[in-house]
Amino acid sequence: MKTMMRAAALSLVLAAAAAPAAFAQTAPATGADAVFRATTLNLSAYGETKLAPDMATISLGVSTEAATAQAAMQANATQMNQVMAALKRGGIAAKDIQTSQLSVEPQYVYEQNQPPKLNGYRATNQVTVTVHDLSKLGQAVDATVAGGANQVGGISFGLEDPTAAENAAREKAVKALAAKADLYAKATGHRVLRLVSLNEGSSYSPPQPMPMVAMSARFKEADTAVSPGEVRVRVDISGLYELAR
Repeated sequence: MKTMMRAAALSLVLAAAAAPAAFAQTAPATGADAVFRATTLNLSAYGETKLAPDMATISLGVSTEAATAQAAMQANATQMNQVMAALKRGGIAAKDIQTSQLSVEPQYVYEQNQPPKLNGYRATNQVTVTVHDLSKLGQAVDATVAGGANQVGGISFGLEDPTAAENAAREKAVKALAAKADLYAKATGHRVLRLVSLNEGSSYSPPQPMPMVAMSARFKEADTAVSPGEVRVRVDISGLYELAR
C-alpha cells in the first residue's frame, strides 16, 4: 500500500516538473508582432507634373441698385440677359454657364447716433462660366464686360481630364519615396527588405481664382490678353518600409 502511494506521489511530481517545460514553448509570432519587432521606416514623398491647362473657369455677374427690390431685380434681369447673349456670341455654350448666386439685399445709410436709414435695394446675379477653348477666353471676357457685366470674381485654369498628369505624378512620387528609403537604409547600415504599405494623400486640385480687383483692372482693357501659364498636378504619398541588416 505504501509502495503504491509513493509511486503515485512520484508520478505527480514528474507531471508538475514537465508542465512548465511545455508552457515555456513560444507561440508562433503573428504578422503584427513581426512588424513591431522589425526595423521600419515610415516616410513620405510627393511627385509633381506641370503642363499647360486646357480649360478655364470665370466667375462674373451683374449688380444693380434701385429704390425698390422689384425695380432692382428687373434692371438686373435686363442687364444679365445682355451678358448671357454676349457669352453665347463669344462661343460659350449654354450648358457651360451656371448661376452661382442670386440675391436682393436692402441698402442702408448709417449716420452717427442715428438709426439706419433704408436707401434702396441691390440685386446681384453671378454666374460661373466654363471655357473649354482657351483661344476664345479673351474674346468671351471682353464680350461680357461690353454686355454689361460689372462684377468679375476671378479666373482659374485647369485640366479637362487630369488622370494622365496624376499618374505621371504618382510615378515620380513612388521613385522619390524609394530613393529616400534607400538613403536612410544606407545611412543606418541597413538595406531595404520590402515595402510594407503605401498610402496616397492629396492629388490634383485646380488653382484658386485670381482676385476680383486685379481681374477687373485687366478686363477693362481692350482686347484682353489672357496668359494661362501652367498648372501643377501634385500627388502626396507615404510608405512603410521594413529594413534588414
